[in-house]
Amino acid sequence: MECSIETLYDLRETIAARLLEGAVYPWEALPKIPAFILWLGERLPEEFFEERGKGIWIARDAEVAPSACLNGPLILDRKAQVRHCAYIRGGAVVGKEAVVGNSTELKNAVLFNKVQVPHYNYVGDSILGFRAHMGAGSVTSNVRSDKALVVVKGNGFAIETGLKKVGAMLGDQVEVGCNAVLNPGTVVGRNTDIYPASMVRGVVPADSIYKGAGKITEKR
Repeated sequence: MECSIETLYDLRETIAARLLEGAVYPWEALPKIPAFILWLGERLPEEFFEERGKGIWIARDAEVAPSACLNGPLILDRKAQVRHCAYIRGGAVVGKEAVVGNSTELKNAVLFNKVQVPHYNYVGDSILGFRAHMGAGSVTSNVRSDKALVVVKGNGFAIETGLKKVGAMLGDQVEVGCNAVLNPGTVVGRNTDIYPASMVRGVVPADSIYKGAGKITEKR
């Protein structure tokens, strides 16, 4: 199934692997993120991590700008960067060498290793796979305008999440262009590129290029 955790992610590339193990779809893990962080944080080695405030664990070699605002529960893995005026509202796992950039906001999200959300991004109730990159101004929309529960829709199927808030599930090495909007319940398969300024909804297959609604081509 193109929406499954197994299909989208390499779990060796996240400190949150245990959160996702045992689930079929990634959005199943969203309500469990804060409790998982608190559980894992208490078990992190003090040699590499320090607790900087209630429920906030920061790797000793991570870089955090003085102007950044960090709220727990939160884990910043080794060599992660949180840059000027970033706002982490809580419930976030930021992977090794990941970048949370200028004026970017995170809320209830897992960023795998080497993810980059470097410029004016909003990432809420979302899971971003290894080396996924969101261009400047691209955002995840995590609540439907009618406030109904989110349904993930693909080619010939619809999966009810049972959740009001679901952002985007980006597979490993997904590239999202500048100013793209990922609508609630968007799933993007591995190695896929999203054109700048796109409005994306539903399931986008792996190894493809999304140019617009109904305009998806295979990567060559």
